[in-house]
Amino acid sequence: MADNKKKRGAQDRALIALSESYEVAYWSKKFKVTPAKLKAAVKKVGHSAKKVEAHFKEQRHMAADRARIAVSEPYEVRYWSKKFKVTPARLKAAVAEVGHSSKKVAAHFAKKKKIANKKKAAKKTVKKTGKRKKS
Repeated sequence: MADNKKKRGAQDRALIALSESYEVAYWSKKFKVTPAKLKAAVKKVGHSAKKVEAHFKEQRHMAADRARIAVSEPYEVRYWSKKFKVTPARLKAAVAEVGHSSKKVAAHFAKKKKIANKKKAAKKTVKKTGKRKKS
């Protein structure tokens, strides 16, 4: 919808019109983001400037907290899954079990790995001792 330039009241100031290049430039500069990020945010939360601003504040807060695993963000799930060498499903299960702290999740996977290694070692010794008895 085209922006009516004669209407410059509070209603018009509270909305972001992506069809107007000068508005995209203004809001991008105001929120210190690229036009592409602005458009993505408007698509996600709507044209309200307050909602878009809140969205960017939340994004900055989450980015500042690098030790927190946000399973709601696909890029974070990919990153942490690769880092811990687990599937996304196992990562989400671990986060649900121990919380969003990356340190706690890392400790959880280390503990699971230790238990798995002990089980493997026990199976190997059982197999070796079983073969000796048969000979």
